[in-house]
Amino acid sequence: MDRLLASELMAWKALAQRKPILLDGARQTGKTYLIEKCFGFRHFRKVIKLDFRANPQLADIFKENLKPDSIMLNMQLALNVDFDPQQDLVFFDEIGECQKALDSLKFFAEERPDIYICASGSNIGLIGSFPVGKVHFLELFPLSFEEFLMASGQPMLLGQYRQMARQQVVHSKLWDQLLDYYFVGGMPEAVYEWFKNDDPGIIARCQGISRIHRNLIAGYSRDFGKYAGRVNAQHIERVFNNVPSQLSRYIDDSVNRFRFSGVIEKKRGYMDLYGPIEWLEKSKLISKCYPINTKPCSPLSAYKKENRFKLFFFDIGLLGHMLGLNYAEHKAQNFSYKGYLAENFVQNELRCQGYYPTYAWQLKEAEIEFLYKNARGEVIPVEVKSGQRTQAKSLKSYIQQYRPVKTVKLVGVAGGTQNETDLVWPIYYTAMLKRL
Repeated sequence: MDRLLASELMAWKALAQRKPILLDGARQTGKTYLIEKCFGFRHFRKVIKLDFRANPQLADIFKENLKPDSIMLNMQLALNVDFDPQQDLVFFDEIGECQKALDSLKFFAEERPDIYICASGSNIGLIGSFPVGKVHFLELFPLSFEEFLMASGQPMLLGQYRQMARQQVVHSKLWDQLLDYYFVGGMPEAVYEWFKNDDPGIIARCQGISRIHRNLIAGYSRDFGKYAGRVNAQHIERVFNNVPSQLSRYIDDSVNRFRFSGVIEKKRGYMDLYGPIEWLEKSKLISKCYPINTKPCSPLSAYKKENRFKLFFFDIGLLGHMLGLNYAEHKAQNFSYKGYLAENFVQNELRCQGYYPTYAWQLKEAEIEFLYKNARGEVIPVEVKSGQRTQAKSLKSYIQQYRPVKTVKLVGVAGGTQNETDLVWPIYYTAMLKRL
């Protein structure tokens, strides 16, 4: 499976002098595969991989000092490999397991910017000591909808998607793929299982996806105990499990802001849950959207309140699994799919684009699900409608009050441009907001 982030890695490789890559992301999102298979094996003579989780003894390479030349010599001796800095990629995998390897990235940036160094790790956001300003930082998330189409083996449909085609036949196919994506999600193992060639039939395929989802959730739960301690792990798991259940209690097709009361016994306020929420956000397992209740202007961050936010789940397939939604339910929804799934989908698509944190607008009974600031600093209201019904009272209220330069409605039909300023798009074109 190819990933869109590979193009950024290629641009990095083309630089004459470069900082080491540090790739962050939740566990099992494909960080190792991206660097080693999609990038390394295709564009270098060899990939010299140091996996600090599988081989903790590799930390001895950094014991003498953190000088790049010394490290490279020790690496060649320890692994019995030759190293050509002009043709080889050095890959520090699970770098969070070796603090000295993480610290060494600073010295590679300063002393040997010619060496191709990539590092990856899970839970990097939880690490205390970090070489700020000395790495080229990238984030990898579960496959976006575009990447899901890339994996589907339908190049013509992918081309139509990238052209934002509006024909009904294209819409039917893209809508069908979107509902599949809602069930499968973007975790690479699940996507591979869904599209692999030895098709065992839809029932067996669905059972395979459910098994993968179940194992992934169990793995994340084990991580809570490993990285947070027993008591904190219980609180983190409570919040982790509560996010999907709160999302499903949406009001009037819109997700409500996260309620702190009732999640953990005897804890009722934001500060009581601050630690677990912060842990999950830094681990890339949840994300925030901040509602704004005044006229939104750039910078949007000036209007957010730290204790008022919506929480979304990092993968829509795992979200559905945790709520017990099966494949038949997703497919049978047709145009009346649940609003919280649509909103979580939009949140995740924006985050894959690097647009984070996100913002919404709420005033009395009116609500706009997302505010999108384009490259010119214009704030564009984006309303998400869960189905064929495209009437948007909240959007009309927003327009009357603030006169935005452009508006967008993301809907469950083929859609079309009403005029140059009021756009109606199928929801699967969320990623195209970057073109505004």
